[in-house]
Amino acid sequence: MSKERVLVTGAAGLVGNAIARALLDRGDHVIAIDRFAGRIEGVDIMQCDLNDIHQLHAVTGPGLAGVVHCGAFSGPMVARDNPYAMVQVNIVGTANVLELARIYKSRRFVFCSSTSAYGHAKGDPVQEDSHMEPESLYGASKVASEQMVSAYAKQYGVDGVSIRLSWVYGPRRTTDCVIRDMLTNARAGLPTTLPFGADFHRQFIHVDDAAAALLKAFDAPALPRRTYNATGGTRVTLSDIADIVRDIYPAASIELAKGPDPLDEFQDAFDLSAARRDLDYVPRVELAEGIHRYARWLEKTQKS
Repeated sequence: MSKERVLVTGAAGLVGNAIARALLDRGDHVIAIDRFAGRIEGVDIMQCDLNDIHQLHAVTGPGLAGVVHCGAFSGPMVARDNPYAMVQVNIVGTANVLELARIYKSRRFVFCSSTSAYGHAKGDPVQEDSHMEPESLYGASKVASEQMVSAYAKQYGVDGVSIRLSWVYGPRRTTDCVIRDMLTNARAGLPTTLPFGADFHRQFIHVDDAAAALLKAFDAPALPRRTYNATGGTRVTLSDIADIVRDIYPAASIELAKGPDPLDEFQDAFDLSAARRDLDYVPRVELAEGIHRYARWLEKTQKS
């Protein structure tokens, strides 16, 4: 594809930075914004608040070919005690960025959504049109934003799509991550003890696959639907994760009690067939390999 001007919000974050790098690597002109300015992994990031509509216009302007919107509070564990901020950033912020895409006639708008939007989810497997009943305000903010993306497509012709990512892990994650905690503790000779999780399933996706799913959605010639699931293709218990960590660090001390994570939802395996069919998305990073790679990255970055 020809070089394009693309806005990436949340470019200092885990997924936002990965997609910004992917776009830069292929020659696109990336307008990378976040709450904090700086240079991260080769991406020059401008400070810009999602709720400052005037500043958003100032850094973008005419000729904006596309938007990849990753800027948000990134999980139900973040801003739990500040629901007003969650609404302002995750919902109003999305509306502001959609307005940029509408006004400047961007060809594609990709929204980084989450499987938290489903809440508890049962299916064989769970498809995109399943009932949405989020258990957290974070999940509700993703549902609201998805609905705005769909409405902007219907009413204003903004060609938008929402990609529902599962639990993202990998280099540069800063929010809660059980994989990182197990690896870091094992390397330091510290125990990991959790009062839940031995039989609790979770679906992880490596950050590289998450960025690939967003890029596939950005590049797709057509969008037969407005929402897609994107996971790493596995559904494992936290005990399974512990076994992989012990393969890396045989002396790792990890004790997990049975029971669900009190801050997470029960979810059956998510259906990836629509993303495979329409976006040509297939997860490439096998879970054990991804955790091994994450361990090597942590070893390099945590050296004293």
